[in-house]
Amino acid sequence: MPATILAFSGSSRSGSLNKAVLALAIEGARAAGATVTELDLRDLNLPIYDGDLEAASGLPEGARRFKALLQSHAGLLIASPEYNSLPTPLLVNALDWASRREPTDPPSPIFKGKVVAFVAASPGGLGGTRALPALRNSLMNQQALVLPGELTVPAADKALGPDGRFTDAKRTEAAQAVGAGLARFLDRT
Repeated sequence: MPATILAFSGSSRSGSLNKAVLALAIEGARAAGATVTELDLRDLNLPIYDGDLEAASGLPEGARRFKALLQSHAGLLIASPEYNSLPTPLLVNALDWASRREPTDPPSPIFKGKVVAFVAASPGGLGGTRALPALRNSLMNQQALVLPGELTVPAADKALGPDGRFTDAKRTEAAQAVGAGLARFLDRT
């Protein structure tokens, strides 16, 4: 049975550098035999997490959809932009809503046992590296296994051509290798 991977980006804007790098990582995962589901977090239409809203109305439908997708996939391929040295509010909010438990949920956390790989891109000189530790810590605290060897791409606006692909074949291979590595790890488990 092929590995199942849910792929999403913390950026929802068109022309996103992170979505472009994620697309290359997805290519690598699919070439390695994985089944990849792509998700645009914007489509979940999640309100900002609010405990009072949750208490009054329960989880929004988008959070339930996201949790169902998480439950049906063994791996997560996440592209994380960096805003002010942190992951984007869109990404953090989605992960926060997904972590909320409902009475019908299984006893273990939603991220328990999920295998996660990261890519990050930025027009700046650090390529998103400051956002990844926060994500890594959050997901590991929720019992996910975060693979080492993420790809960060500084000056991504110059490294990616107008077609959304790297102008350097080695960088394309590196992005594809992140997805392929996740797929191969999942195949072994």
